[in-house]
Amino acid sequence: MNATAIIQARMGSTRLPGKVLLPLFDKTVLGQVICRLQASEMLQAVMVATTVCAEDDKIVADARQYGVGVYRGSEEDVLRRFYEASLQTDSDWIVRITADCPLMDGKLVDAMLRDVSQRLDPLDYLSNTLLRTFPRGLDVEIIAKRALHAAHACAELRVEREHVTPFIYRHPERYRLAIYAQEVDHSHHRWTLDTKEDWLLIQAIYQHLYGKNPLFSWQDALQFVEQHPEIASLNREVRQKEIDLADMGGAAHAEPS
Repeated sequence: MNATAIIQARMGSTRLPGKVLLPLFDKTVLGQVICRLQASEMLQAVMVATTVCAEDDKIVADARQYGVGVYRGSEEDVLRRFYEASLQTDSDWIVRITADCPLMDGKLVDAMLRDVSQRLDPLDYLSNTLLRTFPRGLDVEIIAKRALHAAHACAELRVEREHVTPFIYRHPERYRLAIYAQEVDHSHHRWTLDTKEDWLLIQAIYQHLYGKNPLFSWQDALQFVEQHPEIASLNREVRQKEIDLADMGGAAHAEPS
């Protein structure tokens, strides 16, 4: 199975500007995401997809320190950006990751890629976000390149262009979709970086685990926050932004972190 992870990254953020380049121990947040994905056994490559905006020159410079490819495209049409970035790879599968998830786990990505490869009926899309059982911030979407290209050709609504995958998961009649879930629901945990409260929680997790193992697992992080409810509660009041799918005939859907 040939797969490339494309990390969606930009400096602009309404609630925590520049969050993906905040220093997190010996790397930036983006650098931690890159290195955690590079630990995957099944990914052939990791790439960063950012914008042509001048402020994102810093993202390009940071990403290149880790030897990954960088593609620069549209700020608003993120589906086009991913489509064009995918043209730079030979992979048949694209793994969509966002740069504000510094607890991303390469082993989780591997487990999901194995799920795709072992299925008798081929898939177009597998994610752990359609039905959330993992902590928010471990969001992984695996997309067949052919499906991504078809979505780029067909998607017209702004919400479909800004968020990459809504056209795919809102059209099960076109695409073969599957959910990756676990038996125990841990979705009440929030590990994505969007606010100062999120930043405090992520720093606390890294402070406890990073020195012991820079590539600590998501299970290690879970064990720590469950043993320290005062840490888990740091961002309990933060609410995730939502994308409005009402104009697509559906209800609002939480925006991927």
